[in-house]
Amino acid sequence: MLRELSSIFIARFVVYLLLLVYAVGRGEAAYQRFLDWAASPWVTALNVVALVFVLVHTVTWFALTPQAMAVRMGGRRVPASQIIAGQYAGLVLVSGFVFWLVTR
Repeated sequence: MLRELSSIFIARFVVYLLLLVYAVGRGEAAYQRFLDWAASPWVTALNVVALVFVLVHTVTWFALTPQAMAVRMGGRRVPASQIIAGQYAGLVLVSGFVFWLVTR
């Protein structure tokens, strides 16, 4: 049930990011208004709650993947722990790449 509830916060997070992109596209004044709005305590608190639910959603999805997808190599099924470890490794690599893009 908690995983299904997290979908609402995922959708809210997507809308938040779309509003950010829209504000950036409208110019510096719109972007600054967005930043001022986003810095308000209630938006910050909502973003923290959304982050927790995004993490819950990610962890539960990674845990469910081996049950939904049977990966076979050499005629043998790959253990669930290796599938999950591969997902986390991919997450770390992609996150590191995005971090590098943003901070360079």
